Amino acid sequence: MSTTRLKVEDIKIFSDAAMAFFAQTTGHKAAVRTAYMLDGTETVVWNDFQGRIDLSGHYRGSVTFSAPRGLLTHVLLKMGESSYTDASHRDIVGEITNQMSGYARRHFGEAMDISPPRVINQTDGVTPPGFEAAPFVIPMMWDRYEAHLVVRMGKAGGV
Repeated sequence: MSTTRLKVEDIKIFSDAAMAFFAQTTGHKAAVRTAYMLDGTETVVWNDFQGRIDLSGHYRGSVTFSAPRGLLTHVLLKMGESSYTDASHRDIVGEITNQMSGYARRHFGEAMDISPPRVINQTDGVTPPGFEAAPFVIPMMWDRYEAHLVVRMGKAGGV
């Protein structure tokens, strides 16, 4: 991996992780739709539940997985669960975010410090001061539901 520039595969690692979660957990693959960049630095893609990891070290930023309640309920159903509480929905978002963290750890190694995954709400979505990388939004379809990855990531000291 080059240490001079962020590459497509550096961002793709996060969608690969989320897609693997769906395939492993439900037996049904998710599909990635066309990614796009947001104009601003604030995350504006919000569904019912969000999980985020913060990144620091040679890279800086955050990765947020955002999913609607219906998608998470359907995942719980496929897993054989019978509890569809907010807590169980947050657990699924946390598991997906944790898987993204593991994939990132293997891909980036010591070049990146990764915070523990956490479930967030809109008031937690503010970009850290001084961070100017435009976020990539990666829509994902699973069953009939759309979820989103919002990857805001750049090299420390500049993008």
